[in-house]
Amino acid sequence: MAKVHGGVRVLVATRIFAPEPAAASFRLAALTRGLAGVGARVRVLTTTVPGGLPEPTDVGARVERWPVLRDSEGYVRGYLQYLSFDLPLFLRLLRAPRPDVVVCEPPPTTGVVVRVAAALRRVPYVYYAADVWADAAESARMPGVVVRTLRAVERWAMGAAEGVIAVSAPVATRLAELGVRNVHVVPNGVDTDVFTPDGPAVDDGGRPYLLYAGTASEWQGADVFIRALPRVLEAVPEARLVYLGQGTDWQRLKALADDLPPGSVTFHARGPAEDAARWQRGASACLASIIPGRGYDLAFPTKIHAALACGAPIIFAGVGAAAEQITEERLGWAVEHDADAAAGAMIAALQAPRSPAGSRRRAHWVRRHRSAAATGREAADIVVAAAG
Repeated sequence: MAKVHGGVRVLVATRIFAPEPAAASFRLAALTRGLAGVGARVRVLTTTVPGGLPEPTDVGARVERWPVLRDSEGYVRGYLQYLSFDLPLFLRLLRAPRPDVVVCEPPPTTGVVVRVAAALRRVPYVYYAADVWADAAESARMPGVVVRTLRAVERWAMGAAEGVIAVSAPVATRLAELGVRNVHVVPNGVDTDVFTPDGPAVDDGGRPYLLYAGTASEWQGADVFIRALPRVLEAVPEARLVYLGQGTDWQRLKALADDLPPGSVTFHARGPAEDAARWQRGASACLASIIPGRGYDLAFPTKIHAALACGAPIIFAGVGAAAEQITEERLGWAVEHDADAAAGAMIAALQAPRSPAGSRRRAHWVRRHRSAAATGREAADIVVAAAG
C-alpha cells in the first residue's frame, strides 16, 4: 500500500490532458488521481479543452488551462503548435506557486523548458517518456541533422531528471542505451470504471462490426483494415468497419473508403471515453496497428487495453511487445501488417461471436495487469520519491 505523503506539491506540465481522448491524457489523469490518493497537492498546467468537451471533475488536481495553436485535425502537433504551448509554459512555471517536484510529458521541447525552469527554481523534475522521438524521426527518414538535433534535445531534456518514467520495458532499455539514468517502467493503464464489459453497447440492428477506436496517424497504418475489407465482405457481406477518433491519416482513410460499398465503412468523431466504451462493448473485435520499422515498434497502443477491458478481443497488425502479449495471453489475433493477414483475422472474429466467458476473462486480465488505478499509484510513488 502506498504511503501517504501529505503536503507534497506537484506541478504537471503537459500540452494534453483529460478530457482530451489520448493515451497521454489517460496516463496523466491516472497519475494525478494516484498523487491525490497519497495526499499530494497537484496543479496541472495544460491547454484549453478542445471541441467543447466537458471539464473533468475527478482528476484530483487543480487544472489551469491556456489557449494554444492546434493543427487542422485538432492536435497540438507541429513546431508552431509546440512553441505556442512551450513559450507561455516557461512563464507559467516561473509564476506558479513553488512546487516540490515538476512532471512533464513530451515533446522534448517541453522537457527542455521544464528542465530550465526547474533549475531556476531549484526543484527536481520527472520526465514521462512514452517513446523515443529521435528514433521515430530516424525511422521516418528525416534528414540526419534533424535526427541528431532532436536526439541531443531529447537527451538533454531527460539528462537532469530525478526520475524518468518509461511506459514499457523496451522503451526503458532504449533510454538506457542512450545514457538516460533513473528510468522506471510503469505501463499505461486504462480506467476500468469506464472501460468495463458491463454497460450499454452500440446495437447496429444485428449487423456485426469491427472497431478502430483512437488516433489514426501515418505511423499506425490503420488503412490496412480498409484494404482488407473487400476480402472480408466476400466472406461476411453484412459486416462493416467503424472508425471512431481522429488523426493525421483520417482524410486518407475516408478517401480509401470511398471506393468500397456505401455504408461498409463509417467514421465518427472522437468523444468522451464512455462513447468509446459503448462501441467497444458491441464490436465483434477491436482493431489496432503499427507499421513496422517506423520507430514505433516499442509502442503499446492504449486502445488495446481499453478494448480488452470492455471484453472485446483484439486484432493487432504489427510487431513488437503488443503482438507478443496478445499471442501469449490469448487476447485476440496478432498478425503481420498486411491486408491479407488482417483480413483472415477479421473474418475469424466476425464468424466467431464473442462469448460472455471470453469477455470476462479479457476484462479480468486488464483489471489485474493494466488498470489505471494501479499504474497511477505506481507512477505517483515515483514522483513523490523524486520530490523527497
